[in-house]
Amino acid sequence: MAETVEVTEEIEAPAERVWAMIADLPRMGEWSPENEGATWLGGATEAAPGARFRGTNRNGRRQWSTSGRIVECEPGRLLAFRVSAGGLKVAEWRYAVEPTEAGCRVTETWVDERGPIVKVLGKPVSGVGDRAEHNRRGMAETLRRIKSAAEAAAAGSS
Repeated sequence: MAETVEVTEEIEAPAERVWAMIADLPRMGEWSPENEGATWLGGATEAAPGARFRGTNRNGRRQWSTSGRIVECEPGRLLAFRVSAGGLKVAEWRYAVEPTEAGCRVTETWVDERGPIVKVLGKPVSGVGDRAEHNRRGMAETLRRIKSAAEAAAAGSS
């Protein structure tokens, strides 16, 4: 069974606004401590089922890229994409946004899809030995940063 990490954050901002921030993958570098953003490929300009992108990541002096494809996209509710490197599966990332009375609840999920080769190459390429724990910390930081930006924007538009 694939290893899965899940992190949830309550955000006092409208679900649609928060989802739009998450779905704007070129801006992901503003929120993520590891991802530096993405570039849409093949004529894609936004998150939609089948849209492809290239993501750039950094950990200290190490830098690498991945290829991604949107696999589920429900505006205001869900964004899921799969990433690969060198044609080999790496992971599925999911962002579920659930409206609440105060705003929304965002759950970010990472599902490890790496095979043995990618697991072995992971540490030399990224500098990360325990990918699950590293991602848990990074996901919590990502959601804190999204929360801060979304709540500031919501306060500014009140």
